[in-house]
Amino acid sequence: MTTISLGEREVREAVSMREAIDAVRRGFLGLAAGEFDMPTRTALRDGQFLVMSAHHRPTESAMVKTLSVNFDRAPAITGTVVWSTLDRLDHLIADAGAVTTLRTGAAVGVATDLLAAPDADRLTLIGTGGQAADQVRAVHTVRPLRRLTIVGTTGERARSLADTLRAELDGTEIRTATDPVAAVGDARIVCCATPATSPLFPASALAAEVHVNAIGAFRPTMRELPDELLADATVVIDELGAVLEESGEIIHALRAGAITRDRLTELGTALASAPAGHGKRTVFKSVGVAMQDWAVARLLADKFLG
Repeated sequence: MTTISLGEREVREAVSMREAIDAVRRGFLGLAAGEFDMPTRTALRDGQFLVMSAHHRPTESAMVKTLSVNFDRAPAITGTVVWSTLDRLDHLIADAGAVTTLRTGAAVGVATDLLAAPDADRLTLIGTGGQAADQVRAVHTVRPLRRLTIVGTTGERARSLADTLRAELDGTEIRTATDPVAAVGDARIVCCATPATSPLFPASALAAEVHVNAIGAFRPTMRELPDELLADATVVIDELGAVLEESGEIIHALRAGAITRDRLTELGTALASAPAGHGKRTVFKSVGVAMQDWAVARLLADKFLG
């Protein structure tokens, strides 16, 4: 029996963002086709400890991820992803922080490629934490960016992230800001990656045609988007059961009567048949599902286990 253990560097070197996006896209289509057994994740201590699992029936493979989340430390996410199959004794263990940020970015890449205007090239990113860089990398992979605005509560962290990304985004104008309301005004794509508990901006601050990704809020007590944006937009989600239990935005909007369940389209369904339009604004709301981790873990298993 062989057990391969991969740290953050090995994961990053092995899987490109393009590969992750393609794998996660296939995974969402498989999820919509009913190929996965995927229980809603177990959340302990209000989401500070999480356990997620997915079984892919066609390949007889499974992934289990355990992690802890603490926004007062760096990195905020730490844990392990374990991959196994029924036909062999070998296992793969990978750093959960790297897999999580990569697969979350990849889902945003899939959704942005589907929902954003083909010529969208101005991104405003709100948030400078561990998820932030991969949000930009994913969007840039599917919509090459002419301009990026990074919004952080402190200018220092925003400037540090800008310096990191500047070497990767040759030819992209990169700005920093501290006011999200002003920063989203002329963006064609907005990514929210914060632990906010109240909306980051009013819907009126956005352009008439814009695509918004919201991945930061993953508990009912967290919320990045206002009800009026969800009421006015085409809303695509990662998985219905997950967002009904975990997404503060969706739960709040449903209770307020701003949206109804029939307005929520799962990403896999939307990929198979474009979602019915509801205005010129689009939203992708993700709390993260285990299939995404499985998709990246399968790429790693293919490369390291053969």
